[in-house]
Amino acid sequence: MAKQCFYEVLGVERTANISDIKSAYRRLAKQYHPDRNPEDQDAEVRFKEVNEAYDVLKDDDKRAAYDRFGHAAFEHGGGNGAAGGFDFTGNFADVFDDLFGDFMGGPRRSSGPRRGANLQFNLEIGLEDAYHGKRATIKVPTTEKCESCSGSGAKPGTQPTTCPTCDGHGKIRQSQGFFTIERTCPVCSGNGRVIGDPCPDCAGNGLVRKEKTLDVEIPKGVEDGTRIRLADEGEAGPRGGPAGDLYIFLSVKPHALFRREGPHIHCRVPISMVTASLGGQVEVPTLDGGRAKVTIPEGTQSGRQFRLAGKGMPVLRSRAHGDMLIQAFVETPVKLTKKQKEILQQFAESEGEETNPESAGFFKKVKELWNDLTE
Repeated sequence: MAKQCFYEVLGVERTANISDIKSAYRRLAKQYHPDRNPEDQDAEVRFKEVNEAYDVLKDDDKRAAYDRFGHAAFEHGGGNGAAGGFDFTGNFADVFDDLFGDFMGGPRRSSGPRRGANLQFNLEIGLEDAYHGKRATIKVPTTEKCESCSGSGAKPGTQPTTCPTCDGHGKIRQSQGFFTIERTCPVCSGNGRVIGDPCPDCAGNGLVRKEKTLDVEIPKGVEDGTRIRLADEGEAGPRGGPAGDLYIFLSVKPHALFRREGPHIHCRVPISMVTASLGGQVEVPTLDGGRAKVTIPEGTQSGRQFRLAGKGMPVLRSRAHGDMLIQAFVETPVKLTKKQKEILQQFAESEGEETNPESAGFFKKVKELWNDLTE
């Protein structure tokens, strides 16, 4: 079953701004929340769809990838997580609390260490790299846990203390008439702890900016837009929280000779007028670095295709290969010598309908059309 468009899930236009997207999400999440629809499996499924759509469209980078590649942007390379390779671990509760923390009463869990942000890295590779696969080394600007304070944010030798305002819960509750409003603690910003003496190396953040060098294994057969997920290689979580993930989006550069179409490779090869007329052989390059001979039969016309089985792209996570399709086009000779022109003139005087059947048939139809118009 085809996956529904994220914009349709939220009921917004593709041009919707973040305010419209949040408003639509807030309304639908309230409508389908499991607490309001106990034992209603359809509502639970709809609730998950709404949250998956919002998690993508609220993020500028993810939304840009989705607008360009659709659901395929989140279906390659992500073996873990929710449907479609997307992982909501550690961020769904934060999204829900951000939108509904002020409106829904009842007990809330302590926020605890928050998960670090996911990162996106765009990597361009050549068609040969997609064919053979490769190991690429990339450098990613990110944040890592401060080694001096082990990510706590407190000066070495000291420890963060429990926030006296929220008693370590990270949230404060206030009763207003019939309602109980729960808000993020303004003193500890929801962390539940406060730092009296901050670490001088990270200024109490527990994080430092660094450039991380990573080796990425690119498998054979990847396509333009393939996503590779490196778990826990994103930004470190604040105050000792778990790291986010790194998503690598691959783009394949156009090739000077070959054009890819799924697992198949297309190559347009010029042949001389003599070879097309008399037949012969041409040698063409292949993506595996070799060469292949293609037999050109007598009387070959421009546009005729020849198939080289198994010479196309490898199929991702498979031993199968596509085919290579050679399209011949007859090249008209230029810069002829006087003698060559005389030879061609002699040939032109001797040719007839049998020599050029397509031309003869075409002009015969043209003549019939003109006769019909003049009658």
